[in-house]
Amino acid sequence: MAEISITNKDWQRVKIKIQRKYNHLTDEQLQYTEGQEDSLISKLMELVKRDRNYVLFTLKKALVNIDNNRL
Repeated sequence: MAEISITNKDWQRVKIKIQRKYNHLTDEQLQYTEGQEDSLISKLMELVKRDRNYVLFTLKKALVNIDNNRL
């Protein structure tokens, strides 16, 4: 079980933030299905070449400030 929960609606906004920070990532690479948080975290770890803690921190930060454009 992942340490976070992301809805499809929230993911659309978080994805935009991640793409701004990592502009080499495409929509296809950032496909997400609700309930598949562990898969998403693993995929992001590979794509941004960071550890699990960093990816979780980044996702949590994006979710806390969902209305803010910054990550």
